[in-house]
Amino acid sequence: MVECCRMQTPKICLTLTGKTLEEDLKILDKYRKYIDVAELRADFLTEDERLFVKRFPQLAGLPCILTIRRVKDGGQFKEGEASRTMLFARNLALTDDNNPKNFDYIDFEEDFHIPCLQDAAVAFGTKVIRSFHDMKNPVRNIRERLETLKQTGFEIPKIAFMPHTLDDVTNLFEEAEKLDDDNHILIAMGPLGVPSRILSAKLKNYLTFTSPTETNSKVSNLGHMDPVTLTETYHFKSINEDSSIFGITGWPLEATSSPALHNSGFEEHHMNSVYIPVRAESFEQAFHFANAVGIKGMSVTVPHKEAVLERVLYCEEKVDTIGASNTIVRAADGMWKAYNTDATGFARSLLEFTGLTTLAGKKVAIIGAGGAAKAVAYAVKKHHGKACIFNRTVAKAKELAEKYGFEYAGLPADPYDENLKKAKKYNNIIIQTTSKGMGCREPATAENDPWFYYKFTGKEIVFDIIYVPETTPIMARALEAGCRICNGYDMLRYQGYEQFELFTGEKY
Repeated sequence: MVECCRMQTPKICLTLTGKTLEEDLKILDKYRKYIDVAELRADFLTEDERLFVKRFPQLAGLPCILTIRRVKDGGQFKEGEASRTMLFARNLALTDDNNPKNFDYIDFEEDFHIPCLQDAAVAFGTKVIRSFHDMKNPVRNIRERLETLKQTGFEIPKIAFMPHTLDDVTNLFEEAEKLDDDNHILIAMGPLGVPSRILSAKLKNYLTFTSPTETNSKVSNLGHMDPVTLTETYHFKSINEDSSIFGITGWPLEATSSPALHNSGFEEHHMNSVYIPVRAESFEQAFHFANAVGIKGMSVTVPHKEAVLERVLYCEEKVDTIGASNTIVRAADGMWKAYNTDATGFARSLLEFTGLTTLAGKKVAIIGAGGAAKAVAYAVKKHHGKACIFNRTVAKAKELAEKYGFEYAGLPADPYDENLKKAKKYNNIIIQTTSKGMGCREPATAENDPWFYYKFTGKEIVFDIIYVPETTPIMARALEAGCRICNGYDMLRYQGYEQFELFTGEKY
């Protein structure tokens, strides 16, 4: 029996966008141990520095790509095609027979066909990356476009596009599954496209692009990851066609520590697995992606914790009681099962922080009525606390409160709001479960602090399930008043440990 040829691990390419070669070389040296290839974006160089581009490969000491990207393709070169052609020609015409002095690759766009340049590249062993970029729209017919990009056997076709939804990324993976070679580069750009960077091996890519953290803002629309994160958090070099894939889905999912937690666990247990972020505006999109890519388990965060129940056939009893799930696992028979680890993660974290063994005798304010609030309400009731649910939509607060015999109220909308009376009654422990304040490092306002009109006395305990930033606006106000505060990081850890065991069958 003849064994199938296994795909190579994609190379990691560092995109360099400095104004000078010296700047690029300093950054290259910092990241050298993490990368295989360096892409010199000559379109970012000053006009004077472009005269010395030819020196770069020998100075870099590793394979290099020469790219001079036009504005319409997401680059900075504005001088016109004649000038760009001359710049390409200058660096190919002076090519040396001594290969370490040459660029190993040169990037020509789909519509850039200069026979003498292509001949020069082929003559000196410089591979042409034949690229197509759509900075605004997705590309659907991936395989057909790859075929049109191939001009000779020396070229590597590249397609990079901007997805509108996660479904566009799903289509990319479905199309790549039908390819039988790894001599191409397929990229979905922007935040939605992050899975295409991490799971480059599953796309059978020749390489994937990264950017240094120092200059990532220059190409922020591309959605590059830095090579340290790609290598150390996601263990990119270990991902192959046999790797088990897990992930976290939510929207907008701008920051999450879950990949670091789970991937560290996989590494500790020597598991061929990876955990990735999957940004999805709807759970339906995330579910479609998970089935297409073969994801075996997902963490589910806001706002999908309730929508997930519409797509799974089995829910543990706790999920049915809570009415929300933060964890789904694909069983051996392909059936998805839903669990909730938020409730136990929250309870363990809160009790450890407060030093309590029960919430009996405590009056608790729960801010919010979404999926996270449902898990918190379940835990508060289980540990014998009394609570009031505060929510902008009072009907949702009422529905959740009546389930556990709690009180309910609207969020205080001004300093004279009647809801403040209940807030002052249920103020032993204040639990913030909404997304307000997530990623916010600004002073508290009515926009980023849902409890803005409540004046802390200094006796309250404030628990915010958000952990980025470490101190949210509501926490900062409470701390200033002398309150004890706790963020959601330990809750994240504890619910994550339980998820890990559900995913793998092993304790974290």
